[in-house]
Amino acid sequence: MEEAIKKADVLIEALPYIKRFHKKTIVIKYGGSILGDERIRRNVLEDIVFLSFTGLRPVLVHGGGPNISDRMRQTGKKTEFVEGMRVTDPETLKLVEEELQNLNDLIVTELQELGARAAGLNGAKESIIAAEKKKAKIDLGLVGNIIDINKEPLTEELKKDKVIVVLPMGRGKDKKTYNVNADEAASAIAAALDAEKLVLLTNVKGIMRNAEDPHSFISTLTTQEAKGLIENKIIQQGMIPKVKACIGALEAGVKKTHVIDARTPHGLLLEIFTDQGVGTEIVK
Repeated sequence: MEEAIKKADVLIEALPYIKRFHKKTIVIKYGGSILGDERIRRNVLEDIVFLSFTGLRPVLVHGGGPNISDRMRQTGKKTEFVEGMRVTDPETLKLVEEELQNLNDLIVTELQELGARAAGLNGAKESIIAAEKKKAKIDLGLVGNIIDINKEPLTEELKKDKVIVVLPMGRGKDKKTYNVNADEAASAIAAALDAEKLVLLTNVKGIMRNAEDPHSFISTLTTQEAKGLIENKIIQQGMIPKVKACIGALEAGVKKTHVIDARTPHGLLLEIFTDQGVGTEIVK
């Protein structure tokens, strides 16, 4: 009986959040090695299905870096990164798109198996992500900078109460397809949809003042504080594009952004529907 009462208490705690976020859009970015772990992926997708059934409108933007790197190794093709960006020649682009499409199909199938209505959309083929060639110190090939988001294909599917799964590729005015960063794509899509929240799923607890000290976890940051932590090199490496994506989304009108650990069981639900949350919240 006590256990049942505890469960009821949790539902009552979630009620004001369910009411507040009803019919609001939430954009979730999911990628990296945690996307390849079947147990973690199922946990995350269960949370997304739950969000959908409680009346939120989830849009999932996925990456696929490790899968792409594995595929390139299998084909004997060398992977080259410059400032965290994969140098993408036409052959590499073909592999990138194939691997991302495989992941997109897998996620859509698993969401449907969990009872959700889901739609997979290719950012380039569906003309959602407009991109141009990214300028860098060396030629990155077909790596794109996002210049605009066409939200119509997304809003059409959201009206049908579908969970949208976006493959982050862009199309240029030159009719070329571009490889775009999934964090940047999620941020731009969240801004275009005037999303309530942007949530970035990672394989760390959130933002730490010291990566070696678990007690240095930061639960809430403002955009100014986040910029300061980047300048002072406290936020480093792979966390930099994530935090910049959060800052960009907030400055474009998204209400709140979150960086959470996908490995925490039902971390997505805990972050959205409880008073305490589990990750780092970045606010304007």
